[in-house]
Amino acid sequence: MTGTSTGSAGGGGSMGEKFLERIHEHLRVNSIRSRSSQQIPNVNVDYSMLAQGLAIYGLPQKDLIEPNIEPYLKSVDFIESLADVYRRLETCPQSERWRVYTEQCALLRGLTDPKLCKRSLRLARQHAVDVHSKVVLSAALKYERREEELLGISSVECSGKYLDCPKATLVPGYSPEFVDDKCGCHPVSMEVDEAEHSVDEEECSISAEECDMSFWIGSEEIRCNRYFMSSLSRPFKAMLYGGFMESKREKVNFTQNGISGKGMMAAEIFSRTKSVEKFGLEVVLELLSLANKFCCDEMKSSCDVFLADKVVDMETAMLLIEYGLEETSYLLVAACLQVILRELPSSLNNPVVLKLFCSSEAKERLALAGHASFDLYNLLTQVAMNEDLKANSTVMLLERLGECAADGWQKQLAFHLLGCIMMERNEYKDAQKWFKIAVEAGHTYSSVGVARTKHKGGHTYKAYKLMNSLIANYTPSGWMYQERSLYCNGKEKMMDLNTATELDPTLSYPYKYRAIMQMEDNNTAASITEIEKVINFKVSPDCLELRAWFLIAQEYYEGALRDVRAIVTLDSSYMMFHGKLHGAHLVELLRQHVQQFNLAECWMELYDRWSCVDDIGSLAVVHQMLSNDPGKSLLLFRQSLLLIRLNCNKAAMRCLWMARNHATTDHERLVYEGWILYDTGHWDEALAKAEEAIALKRSFEAFFLKAYALSDPDSSLDSSNSTYVIQLLEDALRCPSDGLRKGQALSNLGAMYVESGKLDLAADCYMTALDIKHSRAHVGLARVYYLKNQRNAAYDEMTKLIEKSKYNASAYEKRSEYCDRDLAQSDLSMATKLDPLRTYPYRYRAAIFMDDRKEAEAIAELTKPLAFKSDLQLLHLRATFHDSMGDSTSAIRDCEAALCLHPSHKDTLELYNKALKQVKREET
Repeated sequence: MTGTSTGSAGGGGSMGEKFLERIHEHLRVNSIRSRSSQQIPNVNVDYSMLAQGLAIYGLPQKDLIEPNIEPYLKSVDFIESLADVYRRLETCPQSERWRVYTEQCALLRGLTDPKLCKRSLRLARQHAVDVHSKVVLSAALKYERREEELLGISSVECSGKYLDCPKATLVPGYSPEFVDDKCGCHPVSMEVDEAEHSVDEEECSISAEECDMSFWIGSEEIRCNRYFMSSLSRPFKAMLYGGFMESKREKVNFTQNGISGKGMMAAEIFSRTKSVEKFGLEVVLELLSLANKFCCDEMKSSCDVFLADKVVDMETAMLLIEYGLEETSYLLVAACLQVILRELPSSLNNPVVLKLFCSSEAKERLALAGHASFDLYNLLTQVAMNEDLKANSTVMLLERLGECAADGWQKQLAFHLLGCIMMERNEYKDAQKWFKIAVEAGHTYSSVGVARTKHKGGHTYKAYKLMNSLIANYTPSGWMYQERSLYCNGKEKMMDLNTATELDPTLSYPYKYRAIMQMEDNNTAASITEIEKVINFKVSPDCLELRAWFLIAQEYYEGALRDVRAIVTLDSSYMMFHGKLHGAHLVELLRQHVQQFNLAECWMELYDRWSCVDDIGSLAVVHQMLSNDPGKSLLLFRQSLLLIRLNCNKAAMRCLWMARNHATTDHERLVYEGWILYDTGHWDEALAKAEEAIALKRSFEAFFLKAYALSDPDSSLDSSNSTYVIQLLEDALRCPSDGLRKGQALSNLGAMYVESGKLDLAADCYMTALDIKHSRAHVGLARVYYLKNQRNAAYDEMTKLIEKSKYNASAYEKRSEYCDRDLAQSDLSMATKLDPLRTYPYRYRAAIFMDDRKEAEAIAELTKPLAFKSDLQLLHLRATFHDSMGDSTSAIRDCEAALCLHPSHKDTLELYNKALKQVKREET
């Protein structure tokens, strides 16, 4: 096999070898030398002055790091809840599926992957039937994707896709098959064409033969036909042909009915033409009022459609929604709501908008028009909570949400959220009331809120007993022990915190508490070690803040500045020291006492940080560079790449948008827009942007983007043409760029060569990448050695990466592939210790247990991470094990939970169908 691979590489790769030689020489000559070889001038720093200045903020306090109560639906058996949702999706009528998808969205909102929630919202919109639901779900989807969309786009502007089209949203009916279609609408013109609204003389006048009566409004006569007018509605028919005096009169006084002569003339024309298209806005509003007063359903519907079509911006929406609510005009109100909701969150800052939603009376007005729903208020409360958690308007919207709640899960969510908000407002009595109602509705997790409010009210023992009963009555979870730890002291508290970490190592509070305890014992080094246990796999501002605090106590200001720079990159408004000092201000304080680098030195430092796989350190360097050049789009782009590596996707998207907005050329803008589209799963559009950018200028980033879009395994594009992707990567490497990006491109090119069987060329790529300090290339080179049956060399490569890397859990995991079982077990144990979110080590150990016929241990090994990470591969493997053990019921449950997360996973679908058939055979 080795000979074949090598021959393949050499047989058709002479051009590739020459290309790599040129790239290698170019990078060798132009690479930036390491900072370690430079002499850094000594700087006189008065550390005592800084220490005295920061001493006023004291040390972190345990009482002020209390964990928040999560404002989501949280099940005590999440896997079963996922499975239940999937079962109901499979069995409910098609027209009801959107309701289950909205529940699924609420259930998935607490997970770390926002794509799952967005997918559920998209499916809910796809299967929605009535206009109101379409309007609300479209707006909710737009709000969730607000950081992915171009700035300056009108709220009613159409993207060209049916699912996002505002006009399609206002069309009732079940049409899921059109979800991927292009819509044929055009932007509505804001200008009123006077000619369009002029009434033809022919239509305006009525012949003497047709005219057999007239309506008088003041001194104005409107001639009309009795039969046509009576056809407008039953009240008109009764008036003109029934027992009323008007039926015997040729002239009917209509002055007191609130319509002008112009409006009545329009009604007469409508009675014959059944159209309002020729009338102006004010006339149609009069017709709408008349139609409501005299039950003219056809005329009301025509006015409704006409007026809804005129809602093109926020100003028009705010004007017409009052008319719509007053006349209970369903489609008009829907069109106005669509604009208002698509302008969230900014529209919620308008007091007039708040007045439309907040009070009970406002909700009743919406209900009369057919537009008060749980989904509407769920969207509004999510936005309000993100904007201002403690505002009175947020409370009022949540109260309306509770009034709209009908299903069990809706009541659980509404009342739990009310409890959370009251807790934030320190209104503990009301908070406890709402939490108790949520528990009664079936939301067991709200018991945490009940316990917390009891504790705040001085009944700590009652809170402790409540959490005790929860642990006794349900399968214990990490959050249960974490909560109970708040209500005890000493060894018992530490035991609960340790158990919480064992059951759910993603909970940050236990690490923070233990770290502060070490700090109080004057063991700063141990406190830093403790908090780094969670930072190693889960970067968050609060944990970085603690480490910075500890480093300041050690007077290691360079390390503290690194962490604070990372914090303000993640959250520019973050307040340090329990909310006492703005993060940006602390940066300014610290930087005065730390050696500052010029631009060239910053690039050298960035290379060093990148080389030792220190993403947080790299992030801090880029932040320093941006402080000198805040509009540098290249640096903002690099910042976004680092944030993606740290799984900080929201902050990464924000930086990517800033890079796009600061782009100085069309070419640069197209590249960044392409990466935005790529990162949000729009691969076809990303490819189009890349090609458009290349047409303007051949650049590294444009070619690299195109190669990425074509080679992504999750995309719908044809990724089989590896030769073309190789050519694109070679084109990218011929273009100017820095070593950091070229190292990544060389690694990608090496991977493509491996896929093509050209192992020697792949090895050359990885070695060239290593020459320019791209340490992650060790992974690819190890893979090449392994494929060449050089297992020891592969093991050595991964050992080199472990020694270089600051964060090396993935390196331990990869090295386990190149050693015997005992060493692999050791490496995977270390990987789990460093990063418990990595699932491969659990799957490997479970497989070993199954090989050794230790089935219970294998199931337990997979169940452990599923308590804190709902992962497709873990669920699929556990379902497979259950199936092999003959436990079809458990296999079906795990398959259903997995399919709730990833409904099209082929292997899980096959296993699911197999288990279902087995159950049917057993039943018969």
